[in-house]
Amino acid sequence: VQLQASGGGLVQAGGSLRLSCAGSGRTFSRYVMGWFRQAPGKERDLVARITGIGGSTYYVDSVKGRFTISRDNAKNTVYLQMNSLKPEDTAVYYCASTRLLGGSEFDLWGQGTQVTVSS
Repeated sequence: VQLQASGGGLVQAGGSLRLSCAGSGRTFSRYVMGWFRQAPGKERDLVARITGIGGSTYYVDSVKGRFTISRDNAKNTVYLQMNSLKPEDTAVYYCASTRLLGGSEFDLWGQGTQVTVSS
């Protein structure tokens, strides 16, 4: 079971990027999925998450109104659309899920993808 994140890059402030997280080895449609980020010298923090059943979403305050998490269960893929990017959004972004259905902790991680926002 794996998660593969992609879509990072270098963008100017105010620009947009879309991150993708493709799952393999199982069907992820019923599992909660999340995007985290880790800036240099800082801890890894949750950015957004989306539940399996119902697709309810949660965003950290700093990205509300700018980022959108979504999922395409047919493709076993979760996305993070990031608009109006700011330099403080610069970080390595990770997608994550739970190993157990209904698990409360994110313990299945993809590799990170670097997002750099220039001022």
